[in-house]
Amino acid sequence: MRQTVREFQERSEEADFTAVVDDHGRHGARDLLRRAGELAEAMTPAGTPGGTVLLQADNSWRTVAATLAAGLTGGVLALLNRHTTRAEFTAALEDIRPDVLIAEPSAIEDWGGAGALPGAVAAESLDGWTVLAGRGPRDVSRWSGGAVIGLTSGSTGRPKGVVQSESALRYACSCTVDVNGLREGDAVAAVVPLSSTAAYCFGVCLALMLGGPLVLSGRWDREEALARMAAHDVRWTMCVPTMALQMGSAAAGSKVLDGLRSITVGGGPMDRGALGRAERSLGTTILRVFGMSECLGHTSPRPDDPEEVRLGRDGRPFPGTDLRAVAADGTVLGPGATGRAQVRGPSLFLGYARDGKVEPPALTPDGFFTTGDLLMTAEDGTVTVMGREKDVIIRGGRNLDITEIERAVAAHPAVARACVAPVPDPLLGERAAVLVVVEDGHDGLGLDEITAHLARTGLSKAKWPEFLFTVPELPQTTVGKLDRSGARALVHDLHARLAPHREQHRRGDA
Repeated sequence: MRQTVREFQERSEEADFTAVVDDHGRHGARDLLRRAGELAEAMTPAGTPGGTVLLQADNSWRTVAATLAAGLTGGVLALLNRHTTRAEFTAALEDIRPDVLIAEPSAIEDWGGAGALPGAVAAESLDGWTVLAGRGPRDVSRWSGGAVIGLTSGSTGRPKGVVQSESALRYACSCTVDVNGLREGDAVAAVVPLSSTAAYCFGVCLALMLGGPLVLSGRWDREEALARMAAHDVRWTMCVPTMALQMGSAAAGSKVLDGLRSITVGGGPMDRGALGRAERSLGTTILRVFGMSECLGHTSPRPDDPEEVRLGRDGRPFPGTDLRAVAADGTVLGPGATGRAQVRGPSLFLGYARDGKVEPPALTPDGFFTTGDLLMTAEDGTVTVMGREKDVIIRGGRNLDITEIERAVAAHPAVARACVAPVPDPLLGERAAVLVVVEDGHDGLGLDEITAHLARTGLSKAKWPEFLFTVPELPQTTVGKLDRSGARALVHDLHARLAPHREQHRRGDA
């Protein structure tokens, strides 16, 4: 992050400004640089280079100060969440092999991290956090130009360390600035945990590039998030669909965020109707986007696009990014056809962290990365993500598209959020069940009402869910995304409790 930090330093030399607003108050740019200098000294005993720094990234000034310290010392920053388990921490150590560990003492104790770096020099910085600085040789060239490593959940249950370059982060941020009409000095907010690669990019990196306040919330609280963004004249933020819908419900039509130019929403199932209600309640414009840790935020509509494009599709690729849908045999598909999504562009990652170095990604011969999503392109260049390739329920040998069913259910005006998951069936293998969060002010929903709604929408009866469970909220990951594995476990548990009344509940009579 050398270039970004250097630009931040130059702005602060011209005039001090508020760089962070968090649960602790306001923090000036010069004060953050002072704290970053102190941290840099603790990170580099005896003048050693910056090295690879494993950081507990929280939504506070500490993450920004650590970013500045890494940039000042030429280090590489790896982001860790406080909710990381001991097993996940151990896996991160194996894949990243850090030179420095920075975390609050209780986290290090929970992770069993006191001996993570044998012979490390221990120091205190960032107002009571522990810095463990290893004495061994340091060489960040092993990351092939990487500046940030974000840990994301893998399909095997082992976190994947996604290695991104500073140029990739800056490209994604610059495109976002252009799309949303942001200006130097604008305030942006980060409500998603900064341990997420995307939240770090479009929170910390974007704010440092703009030279304006980064407004942070230490924990997710929809009322507090609304109040803080309104109070500090935030112009833009990024969040996951659940957060956008919860803020829309909390705003209750007050248009409290009418000062925001736009809110970028991605990272989960999205329904046009629900998003439309949320943006009208909030008083701002919502932009539905597509991106991933491996290729950051690479599509977006523009705020002046019609609602059908902004909320019903996933935008257009950023300039310089190519996105296509291909058939199983690799044939590139034309507009209107659904196929496997492949992407290439300036924000494509360098690879995964494996055994302390970069393992390059598997790319097609012409340089495309297969995302694991299903994609449909349109004649006007906009794209729509149709779901994940593996998001299917196999009922009696027939594949049911989970995303298609979720979108149909979520279109019901009383449904705030919906998630479809399979339940086991001795005859058909699997049946479809749906978890539903009801909009505030509506009574509970029954399966009969939902199936009647699906009949009106024209969804094939073979795709209708056969079980419905109303829940206060859908299971979420630590970064606020829909936790599909948690949803599956919850559905299995609720389904198992039905016991002798299973058939009645399946028909909506329980």
